[in-house]
Amino acid sequence: MHGIISRPPDAAAKNIATSRVVLLLLVVMTGIAPISLYILVPALPVLATTFGRDISVAQMTVSLYMVGIALSQLIMGPLSDRFGRRPVLLSGLALMVAASLACIFAETLPQLIAARFFQALGGASGMVVSRAIIRDIYARDRVASMISLVIAALMIGQMVSPLTGGLIETAFGWRAIFYAVTIGALAVAVGIAIALPETRRDRAVGSGGFRSDVGTLIKSRAFIGYVMCQVLASQIIFTFAGGGPYIVVTQMGRTSAEYGAWFATTGFAYLVGNLLCVRFAPRHSLAKLIWFGLGLQLCGSLLNLVWSFAGWNEAPAWLFGTQMIVMVGNAFVMANSAAGAISVRPEAAGTASGAMGFLQQGIGALMSQFGAYLGGHSATTLPLTSAVLAISLLCACMMIFVVPRRDMELSETLIEQAEEEESGMM
Repeated sequence: MHGIISRPPDAAAKNIATSRVVLLLLVVMTGIAPISLYILVPALPVLATTFGRDISVAQMTVSLYMVGIALSQLIMGPLSDRFGRRPVLLSGLALMVAASLACIFAETLPQLIAARFFQALGGASGMVVSRAIIRDIYARDRVASMISLVIAALMIGQMVSPLTGGLIETAFGWRAIFYAVTIGALAVAVGIAIALPETRRDRAVGSGGFRSDVGTLIKSRAFIGYVMCQVLASQIIFTFAGGGPYIVVTQMGRTSAEYGAWFATTGFAYLVGNLLCVRFAPRHSLAKLIWFGLGLQLCGSLLNLVWSFAGWNEAPAWLFGTQMIVMVGNAFVMANSAAGAISVRPEAAGTASGAMGFLQQGIGALMSQFGAYLGGHSATTLPLTSAVLAISLLCACMMIFVVPRRDMELSETLIEQAEEEESGMM
């Protein structure tokens, strides 16, 4: 079959897939960039004071870091398909270590901002390549559950990273945060060099390269549908996170600390959703799991809109209690649609993962600003809850109109046939 790729012998693939060390590496390589993002947030006021600049300038150490994450995913994914997972990971982490050292010795805030950009550019290689590695080493019916498991472990790290950063800054100063990041990046790089074998599958002769991968992916309705479903689902998080602080603090008159506690409930709900996906994904099809998640998203966002009309969710318990339903469903949609997207053309899993991550982060930056506008320029929760419902409906429309059921079944059948033929080529 044209374009089919070979895979490692079953015994070797099974050993890699069942290795707890490899699973741990998948978690830490995924988390090193986002944890490094959040660990600096508590120190932003100190940075502004230290360098004598406005807090908005210090905030650029975060905003340009997010730009670096987005660009990294667009670059590193295709590179990992061409040159292999290990070289790209090790090169990316080497760049992160060098940039982290530059952060330590930065003498001006612009120097620190520039170093943070390159820190993200290198560190985010783990985010995109980890999804490709999961597609390389796990059977297709386990991809969604493994993505969910990695995300669940990552969520725990992200929850504690701001606290960790605050404690480090208080005890040792803001530069100590970058010492910790440098040591962490070095540890991950050493672990990959020692324990992670190359997992990229060898291409068959005539299967094409990057242009062929891109051409095949953008012509695939299944790929476009899965990617847009995943990206739109992620925008629910960005939009709600952008508008939430203004609603809770400004409209409801609560403290920022109380907002932080309430927002943590949505992270916990997302974590629960991923853990449930880990359990149910191996026994159910992608389509069923995505539709289950879409159903929860729609029900939760519709309820929140009803509460807005009734005036009930002017209290945080109503607003966030219903949003937790949305977030449980969101976890199902994001994990399984991501699994579908990187399975359309398995040999181009890095390119697919990179495109998905780039769109997610790039559009997310805009939607976060949009959510902040809705929350900061209105007297009720109605505009924000209406936006969340609209995004949930668009997400469902991707599955209805872009990936119709007949095409979805066909694409899944073709993937299964391809994998059977790959096994027969060994």
